[in-house]
Amino acid sequence: MSKFLSCLLLAVAIISAPAQASENPAVADAVEGYMDFTEYGSSIIWPEQIPAEDWKKITVIDARDPAQFAKEHIPGAINIEWRKIPGRRAEITKDHMVVIYCNTGSLSAQSVFAMRLMGWDNVKVLQDGIEGWKRKGGFEANARASQTAGH
Repeated sequence: MSKFLSCLLLAVAIISAPAQASENPAVADAVEGYMDFTEYGSSIIWPEQIPAEDWKKITVIDARDPAQFAKEHIPGAINIEWRKIPGRRAEITKDHMVVIYCNTGSLSAQSVFAMRLMGWDNVKVLQDGIEGWKRKGGFEANARASQTAGH
């Protein structure tokens, strides 16, 4: 079964019967097919893997609620709550990298998984979320890492 067809079957099954999704063989087959196909680590990225100057080339989505976003967020990020991301997929580019984060990475990982099942292979979760990004020094640490690496 093609990846696209598997994703389509999964999306239809989840939308039409979310409470019974675990009992739906088409959903199980689609998830198994995706898990067999995807590479380990292909949907995650660490803050230090993104040089400071490259953040401007990435669409960054803050998947937390609007109050948390208003309090603090990664500069340049847009706010779409994690549960609403699949429903707003038409707003999310497929042309370049998209990084989705929450506080620690757990809720944004669910959105990334859903988006990747629907064909957005360019979407990644920011490992450790905004908390990890801040702990690692945000853009300043990325700038230092780029200079050290000779970028």
